Amino acid sequence: MDKERLLLIGASGFLGAYAARKFAESFDIFTGSRTALTDSRNVQVDIMDASSVDAAFQRVKPDAVLLLSALSDIDRCEAEPELAFRTNVRGPENVANACARSNARLLFTSSAAVFDGSKHGYTEDDAPTPLSVYGETKARAEATVLKILPCAIVLRIALAIGFAARKGTNAMLENLSERWASGSPVAAPTFEYRNPIDAAALSNFMLKLLKHEDAHGIFHAGAKESISRYGLNVKLAARMGYPSELVVAQTEPPPGRAPRGTDHFLLTDKIRTVSSIPIPSCDEVIARCFDEVA
Repeated sequence: MDKERLLLIGASGFLGAYAARKFAESFDIFTGSRTALTDSRNVQVDIMDASSVDAAFQRVKPDAVLLLSALSDIDRCEAEPELAFRTNVRGPENVANACARSNARLLFTSSAAVFDGSKHGYTEDDAPTPLSVYGETKARAEATVLKILPCAIVLRIALAIGFAARKGTNAMLENLSERWASGSPVAAPTFEYRNPIDAAALSNFMLKLLKHEDAHGIFHAGAKESISRYGLNVKLAARMGYPSELVVAQTEPPPGRAPRGTDHFLLTDKIRTVSSIPIPSCDEVIARCFDEVA
């Protein structure tokens, strides 16, 4: 029996590289990128251009779409709000419209930045309260996508971590390793809490959601507890064999930085109802990052 066709938009990014590898087990994968590649399974698509999205759908005829592409640099979004809107709101809107016309299933990744982080523990039913332009665009995109396509899946993530599965991606652990290897200290906030998830486990969750016929609406993915960015970096440095002195405690936001929520702890009770994958602890998330490259 032929596999269903999946259009993966954002395959060249950090998370996309993991997802492409995992989803190949269950789908016939085509990748979408803004630049034309010689690979016959890659299709050129600019999500900000509705006609470009439609052309990609006509070529691939996907049964399912995984939309990972976004402008996720929070500070750049704050500085360039129009670009952030076109990429993070208009782009998902164009993809959702194409999915609705072609009856394709959609999973769209969002962010804990839709919340202001003023309380400990957010459910999928909590109303968005974004602090930043980035958070605002993600909240608007969620509402737009689900209005167009009520059967779509929106998966919020507080922090995805791991080493790069391919060169050229902005992988957090790769960047930390390179800086620590050169002896450069890295500042990390003691006041920002997140529940991270490793990219490999996140790919598993996304696959389970897309294959589950009854899964729709908003879901949260992350570790079962939260940790400060400083605490996370201390653990990562120790795992890599670097001294804790290379992790500098940042006790207040640096000037000129876009606002971030203090406590972005996404509760994961809902995703347990559609997936048998255990929710990991922070230590398990960290360990799996290194297992993937072992």
